[in-house]
Amino acid sequence: MAKNLDKEGLSSIVDNYQLFYIDLWGVVHNGVSLHKEAVNVLREISKKGKEYILLTNAPRPNSVVKTFLKKMGMEENIRNHVFTSGEASLNYLRKNLINNFFFHIGPPRDFDLFNDFKKMKSDNIKNSEYFLCTGLFDDYDKDLKYYKKLFEDNLKKKMICTNPDLIVDRGNVRELCAGSVAMVFEKMGGEVVYFGKPYPEVYHQAINNKNKKVLSIGDNLNTDIKGANLLDFDSLIISNGIHKNEIKEKGIDETSRCYETICNYIQSELRW
Repeated sequence: MAKNLDKEGLSSIVDNYQLFYIDLWGVVHNGVSLHKEAVNVLREISKKGKEYILLTNAPRPNSVVKTFLKKMGMEENIRNHVFTSGEASLNYLRKNLINNFFFHIGPPRDFDLFNDFKKMKSDNIKNSEYFLCTGLFDDYDKDLKYYKKLFEDNLKKKMICTNPDLIVDRGNVRELCAGSVAMVFEKMGGEVVYFGKPYPEVYHQAINNKNKKVLSIGDNLNTDIKGANLLDFDSLIISNGIHKNEIKEKGIDETSRCYETICNYIQSELRW
């Protein structure tokens, strides 16, 4: 049974851990503004001399997300802890596919991801060697059937998915993410290589976690909590995030079972 920390706060368990992986979207901000209590937690963790990584399934380089957080008002010493799924993807692409033509699936705002090798972007799907999926096209951001038609004759190509999230809440608006497109491709028989939570590679790239007692904090059972479970980390679910309605209806333990995950702690929002 997940222990509720709403009364005692994170401060009641912080000394049990050396390293914290903390999700950004849904925990530290909502895509529009920062959560002040969560930002205060980051300051307090630093005062305790603990390590933390702001680990996010953002399909963009670290530098782009840091700029986004700066505009929100986050101080530099905190945003320097960011590590993105986009950065993990980039490290792989530079090493393995830098000279291969790709077909990009996602909005223009994600073009920063492949600035280093934009000459390899192909507008002709037939001439591309792999799919680079960062999200959905602006004109088809709610229509997954469009992507099924797009993939029909191209299932032999590999897909690199830079954000395994299926959905995200931007303020009060729910949006589809790259993971939803990748799921369509996978169900059709295509091969997908994922970068980001819950896959272990992104955790290891972000920081050396060997032999450290770790707590992973996030609002997504499919990514934040499942990733913690796979790596045998303890976990804290933020209940006012993506699963808010499910947790309210079923409770955290039953909701966790639905996603085949285990949560050690629950908090409505991240507070010290």
